[in-house]
Amino acid sequence: MELIEHLALGFSTALSLQNLAYAFVGCLLGTLIGVLPGLGPVATIAMLLPSIYALDATPALIMLAGIYYGAQYGGSTTAILINIPGESSSVVTAIDGYQMARSGRAGPALATAALGSFFAGCVGTLIIAAFAPPLTEVAFKFGPAEYFSLMVLGLIGAVVLASGSLVKAIAMIVLGLLLGQVNTDVISGVPRFSFDIPELTDGINFVAIAMGVFGFGEIIANLGRPAEHREVFTKDVRGLWPTKQDFAEAAPAVLRGTALGSILGILPGGGALLSSFASYTLEKKITRHPRVPFGKGAIQGVAGPESANNAGSQTSFIPMLTLGIPPNAVMALMVGAMTIKGIQPGPQVMTSNPDLFWGLIASMWIGNLMLVILNLPLIGIWIKLLTVPYRLLFPAIMVFCCVGLYTLNNNAFDVFMAAGFGVMGYLFWKLGCEPAPLLLGFILGPMMEENLRRALLLSRGDWSTFLTRPLSAALLLGAAAMVIVVALPSIRRKREVAFQDAD
Repeated sequence: MELIEHLALGFSTALSLQNLAYAFVGCLLGTLIGVLPGLGPVATIAMLLPSIYALDATPALIMLAGIYYGAQYGGSTTAILINIPGESSSVVTAIDGYQMARSGRAGPALATAALGSFFAGCVGTLIIAAFAPPLTEVAFKFGPAEYFSLMVLGLIGAVVLASGSLVKAIAMIVLGLLLGQVNTDVISGVPRFSFDIPELTDGINFVAIAMGVFGFGEIIANLGRPAEHREVFTKDVRGLWPTKQDFAEAAPAVLRGTALGSILGILPGGGALLSSFASYTLEKKITRHPRVPFGKGAIQGVAGPESANNAGSQTSFIPMLTLGIPPNAVMALMVGAMTIKGIQPGPQVMTSNPDLFWGLIASMWIGNLMLVILNLPLIGIWIKLLTVPYRLLFPAIMVFCCVGLYTLNNNAFDVFMAAGFGVMGYLFWKLGCEPAPLLLGFILGPMMEENLRRALLLSRGDWSTFLTRPLSAALLLGAAAMVIVVALPSIRRKREVAFQDAD
């Protein structure tokens, strides 16, 4: 009964004209950047952070959330039509989706992706509405020791579940933690590592680091790739509705993908990317004798990953909204956006800002419906947009970024900082380092330090407080178990195979 009252409050907030307009803008923008290869939700949200200063908190977060789950929809369009994943979580969709398009079945592939995404998005939102309030109650029992242990678990989870090398993921997190130390000490009030640069006494600007590494870094990386001319299947996109046999084959994959994505989205380091890779691996294991082999146009290879990445993107909001802990890079940006708007992420959001909390959840249902209505009719427009050469697109993106950075503090320093981090982002790309853990380390570092020092002050310097408090000890044991399990050779091999299976 209480849940219905909360959802009624959420829908009354989300259905206001202003919030509907921003939900629509977010979904449209998300689909657009999902369609455009090289731009992703992280880069786009980083670029748009300066614009939210003029907005209220609720429409700002509704718009940013729409961009995130909208990008999961849009990424599948280019993956299916031209074998270029617009979004990293659509990499596995391209394997079978593109083959379906080559055999004249682009329509059913696109419709399966859209309908599977819609179902998974609705289920993910329902899970948030059901599980967020009880988790918030648990979070109120957390003290500084528990929060510190939870953040340790979060960072280790991000390392374990990150794609690519474990050593590189650890290096990225450590670099993020170190960059987070550039600020003024919260207890003594003394500037640290600022090198007498006044702009660094408040720390490195979060928008500058995010826009530099993800925005500028992506642009430089894209310019370094050779321009490939690929066939766009405009002539084959007709007869969108899948056949009865398509529905029969896709439905179990959608259900499995939704369940898997819902679980993995909550985990630290999880979200859309991990969910889609895991779903594709699961479908290959479970579907013994597919009508069309995997890699040749199996509809399960589109339905499973597309459902999983949408469910994962929705449920990744749970730890961010209830505990204030971002499980992935996009949620780290959402935490940054909440901080910009003067809202402390964590369990108190639900009690102090119920309109924001429930309005955001209700807007996800509305946004998912908007995306289904938007995606299929606009396919022709997206195809035309893909013919615009990247050399004409990137200068406009660069100008937009620089204007946004300058307006943060009316200071060119932030633009230069972002440019420096852009070069760093390009180096990460060349070295094969995943930059998302860096952002998590940068966001969680100061919070970890503050809770560590607060816990030690309360215990008068007794380090055993982290092990004598049951909840804190359980979280640290969980972190230790993760380290031990991932160190086992058989698990490490399986982890590598899970990500290589989709290559």
